[in-house]
Amino acid sequence: MSTAEEATHLYHFARFAATANGRAMLAYLQLPIHYLAKRDAPATELSRIPRYSCERRVPIRQATSPPERIMKLSSIRAIFLGLLLLSLSACQKHEAHHEEPHKIVVTSPVSKDVTSTQRYVCQIHSRRHIEVRALESGYLEEVKVKEGQAVKEGDLLFKILPTLYQAKLDSELAEAQLAQIEFNNTKKLYEQKVVSPQEVALAQAKLDKANAQVKLAQAELNFTDVKAPFDGIIDRLHEQQGSLIEEGDILTTLSDNDVMWVYFNVPEARYIEYESEMDQQHELQVDLELANGKEFPQIGKIGAIEADFNNKTGNIAFRADFPNPTGLLRHGQTGTVILSHVEKDAIVIPQRATFEILAKRYAYVVGEDNLVHQREIQVKNEMEDVYVIKEGLGVNDKIVLEGIRQVRDGEKVEFELLAPEVALSNLKYKAE
Repeated sequence: MSTAEEATHLYHFARFAATANGRAMLAYLQLPIHYLAKRDAPATELSRIPRYSCERRVPIRQATSPPERIMKLSSIRAIFLGLLLLSLSACQKHEAHHEEPHKIVVTSPVSKDVTSTQRYVCQIHSRRHIEVRALESGYLEEVKVKEGQAVKEGDLLFKILPTLYQAKLDSELAEAQLAQIEFNNTKKLYEQKVVSPQEVALAQAKLDKANAQVKLAQAELNFTDVKAPFDGIIDRLHEQQGSLIEEGDILTTLSDNDVMWVYFNVPEARYIEYESEMDQQHELQVDLELANGKEFPQIGKIGAIEADFNNKTGNIAFRADFPNPTGLLRHGQTGTVILSHVEKDAIVIPQRATFEILAKRYAYVVGEDNLVHQREIQVKNEMEDVYVIKEGLGVNDKIVLEGIRQVRDGEKVEFELLAPEVALSNLKYKAE
């Protein structure tokens, strides 16, 4: 090592020795700091420099042998020179690291036609679901059906003992026959000009009243036979054979499950989007996910939208109609409705190219001067691995894809440009 290089290293070492870490290390090795300052001093002057231990300021006993003292000083000098070179090399690398710009991966948003989906919890109802009630009171004579049985329109379900109603019908029929006879006799007397027209009219009125009573008795008798008003499935039987039934008692419920009505609530913003889609003759695809996570094999369609919003929730109820040929769906089930619609020329970016601060989402945009700028974005729809952007980014922007944690707003960077198609190629999302 030349004299100039040695002087340079000693200069840097002296600066290091002035620090707290340097003083601690010197104390540990029992080397006097003044040794550096007096390096080139005469031996007589160097011999006058006292040396102290790190525990007590007591002069340390000098080595008895001059060669031993020289070897000790040479060893210490070699150790410190080695440490100094390592520290200087590390500092130079650290400074060089800070001076180099960050190398990051940058890509651009993509404009594509994508199929976006939204999921809504739903309630499943039968198209027709009624309570079968007794229209007359009496003794439940027969139960013609079983729970869960499929029935056809007009099938007899229950029979209430008809004895009283049959007797009433017979009585009313007799009264009607008597009224008919009286009317016929009065009419003959009128033709013979024995009675006035008013008496004929009274006889006619009595006959009409008697016939009406017959119809009423017949209807009451018919009500003792409880029949299915439409095709459906019998629910639980609330009364058994032999029960005393009062008028209006529930006997069972009947469900028409050929077509199921599925109700779900949609936020106002989504409602406006869906209405716009339907106005443009773009039908929404409606799928149904069952409680076990499997998809129902039939495709539904929007059947109705309620007239009013719920002011408490800000939602409006939609109804989707699903054919149910196998009868898998039953009244009262729950599930998840999945609405799918195609978004034309949607701006799509990977989710990992964004970050969130205080419930707002941002992306780093690289400008023409290679300076990174933080920009707020608005997400229109969240899909698996990607975001559909509503506002904030365009297809010509360059966004940081990898290395977001390494950059800061306003920092200059070096980057590697990754093609947008490559950036999205391994992500899971539906595209047209």
